[in-house]
Amino acid sequence: MTAIDHVREVLHIVAGLLMWPVMVGLLGLAAAILVTLGAYLREAFDRWRGRRRELDAALGRLETLATSPASGALDLRIEKALQDEERKFWKALAQLRLAVRVGPALGLMGTLIPMAYALGGLSEGNLPALASNMVTAFAATVIGLAISVVAYLIAASREAWVRSDTQALSFRAEELLRAASGADPSSSVQAS
Repeated sequence: MTAIDHVREVLHIVAGLLMWPVMVGLLGLAAAILVTLGAYLREAFDRWRGRRRELDAALGRLETLATSPASGALDLRIEKALQDEERKFWKALAQLRLAVRVGPALGLMGTLIPMAYALGGLSEGNLPALASNMVTAFAATVIGLAISVVAYLIAASREAWVRSDTQALSFRAEELLRAASGADPSSSVQAS
């Protein structure tokens, strides 16, 4: 056995060891996307009915901050609160964007590893092993791509919601700052 044969054998062993983590990761990610899809559909229904729970909660925290007698400049406290709220909104999107990238990668790994075993079965004339591994390979591809597509569609829709919610928060923060300084909040609207 030559050195390259040893390297090939090590690579084959490593790929075999990765089979279970890849498949479990793919199934776990698929389950997480199904849960995310359910939460998304619920939030879409709520928004269609005019309820925006996360925005309402953030607005409530902003109102409380503006009326609290805490020390420090109100504009700085409100700016920090706005940044914190915006960070919370974007965090969920970052997780979805990760699923958009990781789903196909796991799907590809879940395709190539069983294909190596399928080719081994083919070389030995073991057609049931060939068929079984090919079915696993194609299923992994389909699941990985489905995860990516669903995550992308949810992320695109939620991105529009986040932009709308952060705009509403910024507008309300500006109103609160004008009210605290004694300026008429409607004066800037009338001037333009």
